[in-house]
Amino acid sequence: MSLGEFSKKVVKKNCRRKGTIIRSKEREVIKSIIEFCDQEARQKSLLFPLRQATKRAANYTKISERTVKRIREENKLGLEFADDDDYSTRKWSRGPTVTMKFASNLSFMFGESPKITERYQLAKQAGFKAVETGFPLGFTAQEVADARSKADVKQVLINIFTGDVSKGEMGFAAIPGKEDEFKKSVALTIEYAKALDCKKIHVMSGKVESPNEINDSTYESNMRFAIEKFQAEDIVALIEPINSITMPNYYMNSFEKGLEIVKKINSPHLRLMLDLFHLQHARGNITRTIKEYLPYLGHVQVAQVPDRHEPDTAGELNYRYVFSLLEKEGYKDYIGLEYRPKAGSAEGLKWIKNFGYTL
Repeated sequence: MSLGEFSKKVVKKNCRRKGTIIRSKEREVIKSIIEFCDQEARQKSLLFPLRQATKRAANYTKISERTVKRIREENKLGLEFADDDDYSTRKWSRGPTVTMKFASNLSFMFGESPKITERYQLAKQAGFKAVETGFPLGFTAQEVADARSKADVKQVLINIFTGDVSKGEMGFAAIPGKEDEFKKSVALTIEYAKALDCKKIHVMSGKVESPNEINDSTYESNMRFAIEKFQAEDIVALIEPINSITMPNYYMNSFEKGLEIVKKINSPHLRLMLDLFHLQHARGNITRTIKEYLPYLGHVQVAQVPDRHEPDTAGELNYRYVFSLLEKEGYKDYIGLEYRPKAGSAEGLKWIKNFGYTL
């Protein structure tokens, strides 16, 4: 049977119209057409087989090329589709997989209270078992530790002391002449991390207008210093590339550069933090990056792009797919929710249940 005869038969049988909701039975038919087109393109040795197969499948099934690509990728991941689901709001059915572990970022969430020490309890009341924070400026290590202990939540990450943020200081690691300030920030943050029983510290690089080789060598030297100090306390240093749109002139703004330094130093006490919000802004290519960078990751953070709200809000990223990919690839650590709630913090958490997860 030719592709034309096959597609006419199955599409006519299911009578689907372009733009309508794709039901699970229809999806199986569409899946078959996609597989048929892929196989035919390979057999014909076309110059761009996948691209042409995608166009043909979209034409015959009356769905967009983007949807064809998405269904093809989901089939690879073994995702299933429920009978009554809209494709854009579907729930996912998984086989035996790793349960996602979510940590509330208290610097972004639960702003209903102006004090970060009070947000620990709000996170606990919302169901969180773990949290992460920026450096808690204005509070002693003991005050923050008491708040965490009272709420009975785990602190999985803390940012290094960044300096005077009112002056634009965002860390010192890549700034020549600021080595003493960097060493003091390392010592201070270790004090807080130990009080919080926190085993990950995000080391921030600072802002540099025109990075050069001196910044590169300063950064590497400072990171090696920090790692030596962290190792003595069984703490892991994290490098987080931050996109230039959100934070102009930030030195560590490249995922390639971040991965390069992790590989070069080659220490179990240094890992890369993959913030999907920054990754999408900086380079995109989410699937391939996750697969290639996973062995070097120590933490993941999420937020929708471009508005930095909950994962289920309108935006560029399909987080149902992203979470399923992380599971499929074997990521088992915490995922930090570093987003600004669109409405209330607790109210916005409904996406976790809708995605099929729990806190």
